[in-house]
Amino acid sequence: MADQMKPIATLLLGLNFCMYVIVLGIGGWAMNRAIDHGFEIGPGLDLPAHFSPICFPMGNAATGFFVTFALIAGVAGVGSLISGVNHVRSWTSESLPSAASVASIAWALTVLAMGFACKEIQLNVRNSRLKTMEAFTIILSATQLFYIAAIHGAAGIRR
Repeated sequence: MADQMKPIATLLLGLNFCMYVIVLGIGGWAMNRAIDHGFEIGPGLDLPAHFSPICFPMGNAATGFFVTFALIAGVAGVGSLISGVNHVRSWTSESLPSAASVASIAWALTVLAMGFACKEIQLNVRNSRLKTMEAFTIILSATQLFYIAAIHGAAGIRR
């Protein structure tokens, strides 16, 4: 049974990597746009009392939080690829703890970003790129959990 999970873990590893790269790409675009076209103030003027640096020029009130946490989750997800490739290559119980811990951290951050994605969907004002990023984040919260379950297939194998 343990060897039957290796192809599934490999497939989920590749799928998650591609989706995390897409989330990072769209999140990078949103962050760049927020920096370039965000709040501008003239010289000698003060910031308003209720100014928030997480306010994005596109989307709604949840967009800044969603993009920030999705970028952090994306970086952690791509980082889990490194230990995941090592674990799938050796497929022993000795390589499982590092792969499982990094994947669990990436999953927890992805679920946090998914919460902000759900709030952004509820507030209902966003563009198509943000909708795509929301969809990938919600899908990633499930596939990353399945990946964590799949890599535990090597728990009984010792070499």
